[in-house]
Amino acid sequence: MYEPKHIVSTEAEIREVLGDVLYSQDTKCIDHIDEHCRVWIERSTFVVLSTVNKSGQIDVAPKGDPSGSWKVLDPHTIAIPDRLGNNRADTFTNILENPRIGLMFVIPNRREVVRVSGEALIVKDADLLATMSINGKLPNFAIIVRVEEAMFHCGKSMIRSNLWNPEKWESVEGLPTYGQALKDHGKLPLSVEDMQAGVERNEVENLY
Repeated sequence: MYEPKHIVSTEAEIREVLGDVLYSQDTKCIDHIDEHCRVWIERSTFVVLSTVNKSGQIDVAPKGDPSGSWKVLDPHTIAIPDRLGNNRADTFTNILENPRIGLMFVIPNRREVVRVSGEALIVKDADLLATMSINGKLPNFAIIVRVEEAMFHCGKSMIRSNLWNPEKWESVEGLPTYGQALKDHGKLPLSVEDMQAGVERNEVENLY
């Protein structure tokens, strides 16, 4: 196990290197969803949810849907539908133990993201779920987020990653398939080919 040689333990050490917070960055955090954040959230097609359980274990879950799927119900409330997944329910069980949540909303071909944090609830309100139907199928649950902080985050990470620049993407050759990882991590008896075929079938037949 790697043993670090110099552990930073105070904010003073950080500020000695980074300097003071830029004025625009120190004032950009608001306590509600304004018109700028609302438009962004409603046009986002990808959101990452971060939750933590009572013992401190963190989970980060990606969710993707067509634009308009994440609902801004009012300036202090966002609703996120839950679609078919792996049934692990890590996000749900974490929320039940600890309602703190962080979200990052991404829009393809835009460098910036919008970050939101607050407290979460799991709901089954029929009228709300009805507004989240896709292909005639309702989500089983929605996650309600009570917004405490919202902010735009600059585009440097997207620029550095070349996420939206296909001509600069590296080859995926040599990466394990999802089926390979599932088989090896779970020591499952199925062949890699059968596992991957099941993965690809699931991605077609069980999106909604």
